[in-house]
Amino acid sequence: MSERAVVRVEFDGACEPPVRGRMGYGFVVRGAGLDARGAGRVRPTPDGRSSNNIAEYAGAIAGLEFLRDAGYRGPVLLVGDSQLVVRQMNGEYEVRAPHLRPLSERLRALGGRFARLDVSWIPREQNAEADALSKRGLGRAVPGAEGGP
Repeated sequence: MSERAVVRVEFDGACEPPVRGRMGYGFVVRGAGLDARGAGRVRPTPDGRSSNNIAEYAGAIAGLEFLRDAGYRGPVLLVGDSQLVVRQMNGEYEVRAPHLRPLSERLRALGGRFARLDVSWIPREQNAEADALSKRGLGRAVPGAEGGP
């Protein structure tokens, strides 16, 4: 799929400390006049679980929810530096962790609202803006980061 023909959504998540800590997410939307940035805090699961993987899913979900709410229905390229989320969405990895299943199902359902959803991995260095926004979602001040909760 040509990136010029789609809206690109970059996502990231952060958790401090990595297990049972605070979680934040960030997303960047580019294309079709829908350029936007978002950041926010993620709530732990009902059993108190927190992880980078939960935060990563939250960033991807928030980006697609933004597009849905904006009324966009065209093709989407969803990119992030989480190999787990990307590979689970592409069917390369099974979603074994029970606490990730509802997030995976929600992301798949959102993806079904668009003409096409392609999910790709990018190196962390190419995901710097979404990463900075995920840190902002944790409540950190991030110099030069655009957007907000």
